[in-house]
Amino acid sequence: QVAAVAVARKLTVLCWHLLTNEEDYLWARPSLVAHKMRGMELQAGRAQKKGNTRGPAYAYNIKQLRDQEMHVAEQAQRRYEHFVEAWRPRPPKEKARGRLNPAGHR
Repeated sequence: QVAAVAVARKLTVLCWHLLTNEEDYLWARPSLVAHKMRGMELQAGRAQKKGNTRGPAYAYNIKQLRDQEMHVAEQAQRRYEHFVEAWRPRPPKEKARGRLNPAGHR
């Protein structure tokens, strides 16, 4: 249960940063996002597009492009895992430790 709370907190912080900075998620797969957005549009009642022009969601149907995006996402995941493995938290400075524990109890 503690792990679920930690994951929920991380996702909340990620969403907060994306919304407050008005940025897109850096590692999003563009064709997958377009495919999902189009699916939601259709479910919401938006009209189907007729004609020969292909929308951005069409790229998701091309296996080579889909695999290329997946490869980039996998590389990003490996880099992130490497970063997290190498990360070591620093102990708080003595000055900050006093503020964190004003009664002096350890």
